[in-house]
Amino acid sequence: MRRIFGAPKKKEPAPTLEQAGDRLTGRGDRLDEQINKLDAQLVKFREQIKKTRPGPGQEALKRRALTVLKQKRMYEQQRETLYAQQFNMEQTRFTVESIQDTVQTVQALKAANTQMKGAMKANKELDLSFIDKLQEDLADMADLTGEINEAMGQSYAIPDDVDEADLMAELDALEGDLALEDAAGAGPSYLQEPELPELPAAPQGEAEEELGLPAVAQKT
Repeated sequence: MRRIFGAPKKKEPAPTLEQAGDRLTGRGDRLDEQINKLDAQLVKFREQIKKTRPGPGQEALKRRALTVLKQKRMYEQQRETLYAQQFNMEQTRFTVESIQDTVQTVQALKAANTQMKGAMKANKELDLSFIDKLQEDLADMADLTGEINEAMGQSYAIPDDVDEADLMAELDALEGDLALEDAAGAGPSYLQEPELPELPAAPQGEAEEELGLPAVAQKT
């Protein structure tokens, strides 16, 4: 049967958007080259027409220039069509990429949701009642710690009968004593040096004779 009808041809895969876009870009580049060549020819024809006298020769140049101009307009029209196709291709590519990004985002969110649900079930630390109980225990421990610090900070040597009025009266008395001592110019008594008695001077002659030392000459 294959010998009679031949083997079925394998269906080629459809071109991708990138391949189709590259093909359009190549065609557009070739059209631009053709248009540039025709522009150069038109410039030459214009110079020749200016240099040629009116007559059959100038008319022949004008007909040839008109043919080149028509060919250029045809290529320009084809190029505009390619630009429109390229624009549609880019729009389609952007839409396809947006759909792919959306699918990946949804898949990532779905996986994250499954992971969070598993973590909530596997870890009792994430239970709301457990967290509330933990916060209450921490608050109780903080209150207990404050009471312990307050108890440890009590002083035992301070008499209980000293009140604020006694404290202010004591401070006022000290302030008055300091003002009187400053007015006298002596300063506070606790900052003054104690007066020491003068020592009697020992006779030098007798001490030298007792120790057998030579006499020291006295200054006059």
